[in-house]
Amino acid sequence: MEFEQLCFTPMVKDDIPTLTPIMKRSFDNDAQLFFQKPEGGPPGYDDGSFLEQWAFHPEATSYRIDLNGTPIGAVILFIHEENASGYLGNIFIAPDLIGNGYGSIAWRFVEHMYPKIKTWSAETPAVSYRNHYFYVNKCGFHIVGVEGGKDRFEAQFKLCKTIH
Repeated sequence: MEFEQLCFTPMVKDDIPTLTPIMKRSFDNDAQLFFQKPEGGPPGYDDGSFLEQWAFHPEATSYRIDLNGTPIGAVILFIHEENASGYLGNIFIAPDLIGNGYGSIAWRFVEHMYPKIKTWSAETPAVSYRNHYFYVNKCGFHIVGVEGGKDRFEAQFKLCKTIH
């Protein structure tokens, strides 16, 4: 589906080899910026097993994000229409394209596609300041809690957005 400048296509398993290197670059960029490590991300982010497990989880809805016919990222959602809630499991954009508004377009697409969802939740590392800016300032989430201890490299911010 075309939405603003991007095309959102339900993810298929054939997308994994294309999206995995983009995901790896995106998470490695965060690791370099915020964790002072050359690379890093959730288990399987670099070999396709993360996408295999979560993008194709029975409760997940996942989209490949394309710009001018080229994949640039993905979004993984968990939609619970029975209680009008959703969970943003993962969103990533190629790091060389961050700052061009594509993440914000992706989030507007999500809200457009799921207008019945009134409460969204997500989480992100406490140290990932760029993510905080994106979620809070661009998408309208609020930080509602911190889990994982006092170490800023281990803690996770819990985020929530309520749509009225």
